[in-house]
Amino acid sequence: MAAAGAATPVGAAPRVGLLYDDRMCAHATPDGEKHPENPERLRAIRRKLDAEGVASRCVDMKAKEAKEKYIASVHTPNHIKLIRDISSKEYDYRRNKTARKFNSIYFNEGSSESAFLAAGSVIEVAEKVAAGELSSAIALVRPPGHHAEHNEPMGFCLFNNVAIAANYLLNERPDLGINKILIVDWDVHHGNGTQKMFYSDSRVLFFSVHRFDYGSFYPCEGDASHCFIGEGAGEGYNINVPWEHGKCSDADYVAAWDHVLLPIAEAFDPDIILLSAGFDAAMGDPLGGCCITPDGYALLLTKLLGFAKGRIVMALEGGYNLKSIANSVCACTKVLLGDNFTYNSPRMQPFESTWRVIQMVRDELKAYWPVLSSKLPDNVPLRSAPSYIEPYASSGSESDVEDVSELPDAISSVNVTQVVDDVLSKHITMLKLDEDNLVTKNTSSDSVQAQDDVPVVASTRIYDLPFTWRSALSKVYVWYASFGSNMWKPRFLSYIEGGKVDGMSISCFGSHDTSPPRGTMWKTVPHRLFFGRSSTPCWGTGGVAFLNPETNYNDESYVCMYKITLEQFNDVLFQENRLVKDNSEDGKLESPSSPLIGLSEIESVSSNKALHLEPIKDSWYSNVLHLGEEDGLPILTMTCPSTAVAQHKSGELPLAPPSETYSATLIKGLVEGKQLDANEAANYISSAAARSL
Repeated sequence: MAAAGAATPVGAAPRVGLLYDDRMCAHATPDGEKHPENPERLRAIRRKLDAEGVASRCVDMKAKEAKEKYIASVHTPNHIKLIRDISSKEYDYRRNKTARKFNSIYFNEGSSESAFLAAGSVIEVAEKVAAGELSSAIALVRPPGHHAEHNEPMGFCLFNNVAIAANYLLNERPDLGINKILIVDWDVHHGNGTQKMFYSDSRVLFFSVHRFDYGSFYPCEGDASHCFIGEGAGEGYNINVPWEHGKCSDADYVAAWDHVLLPIAEAFDPDIILLSAGFDAAMGDPLGGCCITPDGYALLLTKLLGFAKGRIVMALEGGYNLKSIANSVCACTKVLLGDNFTYNSPRMQPFESTWRVIQMVRDELKAYWPVLSSKLPDNVPLRSAPSYIEPYASSGSESDVEDVSELPDAISSVNVTQVVDDVLSKHITMLKLDEDNLVTKNTSSDSVQAQDDVPVVASTRIYDLPFTWRSALSKVYVWYASFGSNMWKPRFLSYIEGGKVDGMSISCFGSHDTSPPRGTMWKTVPHRLFFGRSSTPCWGTGGVAFLNPETNYNDESYVCMYKITLEQFNDVLFQENRLVKDNSEDGKLESPSSPLIGLSEIESVSSNKALHLEPIKDSWYSNVLHLGEEDGLPILTMTCPSTAVAQHKSGELPLAPPSETYSATLIKGLVEGKQLDANEAANYISSAAARSL
C-alpha cells in the first residue's frame, strides 16, 4: 500500500470510492412504525446517484463488518456486547424494553449486523483513502454514529463510526502515516459522542457546526457551546460553532468555514479529513429547520478539498428528507469526482447572530490559533434573526429546493423580525460553563425510570448551576394562559416565588427567576373546560381543571394570561408535572437539566397548535397548546393530551367535581380579574363540572 503522501496524479481522474450495501437497510423499527431514520434514506441516495450516472463513475465498494477489537478503541465491552447480541433470539421478548432505556434508539433483528457493517464500512473506505488507493470516498452507512457515546447508543446512533475509523488509522495502521486527522461534523446536531472521544487528543481536530439554541436543541447538552475547546493535550483542538436558532443557510455555513474552520485547518495541516456528513441542515429537513441547498453543501466540500491533498472520507450521519439528502449527496459526489462547479448567489447574507457566534468562537480559540486574532471584516450585510414563532421553512418530507437561485426568494419570503434587539446579543457571553462542575445527563445505568420501565427526564441539580438554556430563555417572552387555579394571581405567584396560598396542602418550589409577570390580561378561548382525576396532593379530594385540546367554537372558557419568560414557563411546567424534587440530604432542589419547551419547540407548537411532550407523555399536563398570539408573542397553556380526554370519556379516567377550596380559588381569580361576579363564577365552574364529555 502507498504511504499517506500519495495523491492522485495531476491530470488523472479522481478515484472516488462509493460504499453502499443493502444489508444496512435491515436495521428498521421493530413493528414497521414510521421513523425519520429509516432504510429508505440509503435507497433514495443510491437511486439518485444511479439516475444521474454518478454511481457508475465511482469505485464500487462493499461493506464488511468491523472487528470488535477496533470498535473497542472507543466503546466499552458492555456496549459492544449489547449491540452484538441485541438482534439475537435471546432479546426477542425484551428488545423494545431495552431500547427504551436509551435516548432515541430502536432495535430489531437487523440492528446488530447493520451496526457492525456501518462501523466496518467507514474503516474500509478510510483505509483505502489513507493508503492512496482512492483519492476520496463516500460511505453510505446507517445507523449513523456521531451521537453514540463511549458506553451507550444514543440519538439513532449505535456505534460511533467516524470515531472508530479515526482510532483505527491513528493506532492500528501507523504504516499509513496518518498522524493528524481533521473531523468535520456538519450534521445539524452536535457530535457529542465524537467530541468526548477525542477531547484530550491533539492528533484529532474536531469541528462541529450545529444548532444549539442555547442548549435547547438536541442533544440538549451544555458541552455543545463554543467554550468547550478540549482539555489537556487536546485543549484548543475541539471547535464548536453553535447556532442560536434555525433557518441558517448557505451564507451562515460559508461564513463559519471562511472565518473559523479554514484558517485553523490550514494551520493544523491534517493528513486526512473525515467528514461526519449529516444532511439534516438541508432545506426541507423535518428535524433540522435550517436551509442549506445541495449547491451549498457542494461549496462547503469544495472548500475542504484544498487540505490533506484532497483525501476526504464522507460518512453519512443524519438527514431525513429523502429528496434533499439524495440531491445533496449527489452534489457532493460530483465535487469529489472533479466536475466543474459554480456557485452563484449574489444575495447571500449571514444572520447577525452568525457573525456574533463566529466572533465568540474566534475569541475563545485565538490563544491556540493565532490566525484567528485578526479582525473580522466590517460592514458585512447581515440579516436579522428569524422570528422564533415562525414554523420551519419548507419542513415537509417531500419538499426541497434544488436550484440555489431559489434560495434568496425562499429566505425573503420568511417574515423576519428583530426578535429581541438585545435579547440575543449578550447570550453568547453567558455560555462559559464550569467544566469541572458541569452536570450532564445520566448514563443508561443511572437513568430514571417511570412505570413499565419507560424512561422519564433525568433530574440534575439546576438551581445552583449557570445552565445556558436558562440564560437564553430568560430573555424570551410568552403568554402563559391559565384556566384553573392559576387564574388567581396569588396562586400563580406561588409557582414563581414559591410557597402556597389558602387551600393548598403543599408548597410550590418556585421558579429560578422570581420576577413577577410583565403583564396580565384575560380572554376567552374556544376550548372545553372540564374537571378530571379524583384527588391531588395539593388540593385533596376532587377534580382539577383541564382544557380539551380540541378546538370547539361552541365552547368558551376563561383564561388569565401572564406575560412571563420562557424560562419561567418551563419552571411552571416542571412543577405542574411534579418534576421538581427536594433533595432531603442537602436541601437543594433537583429539576430537569434541559427545558421541555425551547425555541425549536415554540416553532413546532406554533405550527401544529399542540405539542405532546414525549419525555413526560404520561404526566397530567404534558400537552402544550398554542392558543394564538398577543402583541406578537405566542399564547401557551398546558393541559392533558387527547388520549387522556378519550380515557375520561370512556370512564377509564374519572371525571370529578372540584373540591370547595379548589373552586374557591378559581372563583377568586374570576372575580378579582373582573370577569364575573361571585355567583356567575360559581355557576361557570359548576356548569363545567356537570357537563359530560
